[in-house]
Amino acid sequence: MPETPSEQPPPRPARRRRAWIWIAVALVAVVAFALVRRGKGSSSQQPGAGAQARVVPVGVTAAERRDVPIWVEGLGNVTSLATVTVRARVSGQILSVAFQEGSRVKTGDLLVQLDPRPFRIALQQAEATFQRDLATLRNAELDLARFKELISQKLIAQQQYDLQRATVDSARATVALDQAAVNNARLNLQFSSVTSPIDGLAGVRQVDVGNLVTPTDANGIVVLTQMDPIAVLFTLPQDDLPRVAAAYSRGPLTVEAWDRGGLSNLGTGKLTVIDNQVNPGTATIRLKAEFSNPDFRLWPSLFVKARMHLETREGVVVVPTPAIQRGPSGIFVYVVAPDSTVAVRNVQVDTAQGPLTVVAQGVQAGERVVVDGQNQLRAGAKVDPRAVPLPSTPVPQGEPGQQAVPASPQQAGSRSQPRQPQPQGRTAQQGGPREAVAQ
Repeated sequence: MPETPSEQPPPRPARRRRAWIWIAVALVAVVAFALVRRGKGSSSQQPGAGAQARVVPVGVTAAERRDVPIWVEGLGNVTSLATVTVRARVSGQILSVAFQEGSRVKTGDLLVQLDPRPFRIALQQAEATFQRDLATLRNAELDLARFKELISQKLIAQQQYDLQRATVDSARATVALDQAAVNNARLNLQFSSVTSPIDGLAGVRQVDVGNLVTPTDANGIVVLTQMDPIAVLFTLPQDDLPRVAAAYSRGPLTVEAWDRGGLSNLGTGKLTVIDNQVNPGTATIRLKAEFSNPDFRLWPSLFVKARMHLETREGVVVVPTPAIQRGPSGIFVYVVAPDSTVAVRNVQVDTAQGPLTVVAQGVQAGERVVVDGQNQLRAGAKVDPRAVPLPSTPVPQGEPGQQAVPASPQQAGSRSQPRQPQPQGRTAQQGGPREAVAQ
């Protein structure tokens, strides 16, 4: 009987080998993925370590103790202390014009001559009437004297004497009225010569020879403007009011007027008025200063920058304004240690004056602070310090007419960073503190 081959299942060892192969492949893939991730993490951390180790070139300046003048600055306009529209005080025809447009005039100078003949005739008539009535008065007074003797002898009635005395009183009143008419006529004659009421500068002439002028003319004859002395009206923030008022109570305050670009000193004057109220719309206070202006450098309605000196702080610690940084922890500076590493130092700023900032706490005189390259720094970073001189003056000053010299780039600090508002005050003009994050 032939043998029938039986069906045999696949051998189990082959299945197990295939399973172990797939497991091994999966393990290899997991290990490879982990190695790749670890390699990427190492490579991403490598530049940070390099940046921490590399030396950063920076500009540094040593803090100093100085006497710093404190100034506040505001915008304003020049205004005349007196502006007069000259009009004729009597009606008449212009015979001559005695001034030049744009020329200087003094009080009492003849400007325009009106036809004086009508006024001269009116004066003569008034004087004649006065003499006539004066003669009548004298005659009435003589009659009164006679009546007085007669009444004492009872030769005339009392009524007649009283009537004569009334006549004398009436004649005296008439003479007084005539005297007033004479004075008025003489004054009108004087008014026919139009003179300057102030010392000032003549503007554009509004009338010509031959015109008939009256006291009611809208434009008048000419506008005169007082130029010396002259005033400047300027505004300051209301936050400056307490220290301005305190300084003003101690004595006169010096005010300088500069051109719109802040480069030329146009004049130096004194503060005369602090307005009695704050403008609620702008939160500013208005002030007025008076200036001597013999050379007419200040012109009415001229836009100027007014700088007022409040006081001088003596022996205070100052650093360049670009050294001041602001971060989440407040205002700070980078201080360079002797081993050329930097540390973050929180500071208290008193006031900023142009390229200099007065530091109340946090920095001592002689310590070096970073003024350029702060955006590449973090606490403990190694630096290559480059000395930058401390600016010599906080605010450009000069005699009237003198040009102020702008600060050099080294004095003004780095200009590559955008400027931000100063930590205190509004008097700084250059290199405001920049936003930064201390790390």
